[in-house]
Amino acid sequence: MERNNVWKEYTKKEIKELEKLNKQYREFLDAGKTERECVTEAVKMAKKAGYRDLQEVIAADEELRPGDKIYAVNMKKSIALFQIGRQPMEKGMAILGAHIDSPRMDIKQNPLYEDTELAYLDTHYYGGIKKYQWVTLPLAIHGVIVKKDGEVVSVCIGEEEKDPVFCVTDLLIHLAGERMERKANKVIEGEALDILFASQPLKGEEKDAVAKNVLAILKEKYDVEEEDFLSAELEVVPAGKARESGIDLSMIMAYGQDDRVCAFTSLLAMLEVEDTEYTTCCLLVDKEEIGSVGATGMRSHVFENTVAEVMDRMGQYDELALRRCLANSKMLSSDVSAAFDPTYASAYEKKNAAYFGRGMVFNKFTGSRGKSGSNDANAEFMAQIRGILKDAKVAYQTAELGKVDIGGGGTIAYIMALYGMDVIDCGVAVLNMHAPWELTSKADVYETKKGYVQFLKKIMA
Repeated sequence: MERNNVWKEYTKKEIKELEKLNKQYREFLDAGKTERECVTEAVKMAKKAGYRDLQEVIAADEELRPGDKIYAVNMKKSIALFQIGRQPMEKGMAILGAHIDSPRMDIKQNPLYEDTELAYLDTHYYGGIKKYQWVTLPLAIHGVIVKKDGEVVSVCIGEEEKDPVFCVTDLLIHLAGERMERKANKVIEGEALDILFASQPLKGEEKDAVAKNVLAILKEKYDVEEEDFLSAELEVVPAGKARESGIDLSMIMAYGQDDRVCAFTSLLAMLEVEDTEYTTCCLLVDKEEIGSVGATGMRSHVFENTVAEVMDRMGQYDELALRRCLANSKMLSSDVSAAFDPTYASAYEKKNAAYFGRGMVFNKFTGSRGKSGSNDANAEFMAQIRGILKDAKVAYQTAELGKVDIGGGGTIAYIMALYGMDVIDCGVAVLNMHAPWELTSKADVYETKKGYVQFLKKIMA
């Protein structure tokens, strides 16, 4: 079953809409290189669209009614948005769920050290990466430093033209003969992924003079001490803006498109859809890349607790009604899929691979090898979605993540399926997935956003 390349079918009007959407998307990527930054952007967009903070509603002891729009932020790293429908919530919700964390390097809690008059920051990589891809790149540092009195110092170094950038150094090819014989996962070890931070010594100091100069600079610019690293969350990401890619400008190259491409399109669809019969929800979560753990990951009970709070504000809460709400809901686990790469064709099964330019991608199951760890969506649910997309003329394709004995990967789908709701994985095809710079097709971004809109409008009908 071949799927057409949608570029061949677009009108001039659709191309104009596509370019406008992808410009917004690139701006979102530039503003949101960490989960905290993504939540900040999502709140800005939600407020502009008329959404209110759930905590303000609770504090004012207000009731929620059909048509009300609210959001709830969890620890500044995840967010859930709801538009209240006319039907009781126990009849279920239409949910779009994506994650906003991406592979990166995190600065350790005791990071600063000096070796041979060079100062470094020690890192711990986050998520699945090919470590050798992160050497010699210009890197930026994003995050927060929280001082012991509770003051939060925001940090973003390396994104402006006047900013310095950082890097992990590499051994020159002339001396790397022995190293080049190593397996790819051993070319550079995790403990060697330390960023070169400074080289100028502080005058008048003999021991660790470069590190002391670093501390002097941090004190002057940010009013922080070395001990403040203990309560810091600093993420090292590729420096630079999202860019159009290809001589035809048909693609986007950027950091963090797994999974911010699905987060952005889900959020935009959520903000666009109005006057819903059933309650709609957009859920953007943290920690998916390391197993959805922690208080901001999908395995926590925060989403369930938030739904309970919403139902309480509507006068509809009891434990059974909450359980029914979750079980009757239908969800797209909005996450990326691996795009077919002819350079590495042997890793894919071509009939069941995702392709650039053929629309949004559905993965009936993920997992690895014998579907281990997957959510295997019901055929009836997939058939319902097919009907909706066909009627709306949204381009879509189906795929698996590589050949059976090669592929493997997971999303938040299996966690939400624990409630008994219908869930299927759906998103955008990506080349260079988990690399510092990933590629997507503008057409797929456009079709995915269209598909999410139709899902929210029609899936509960």
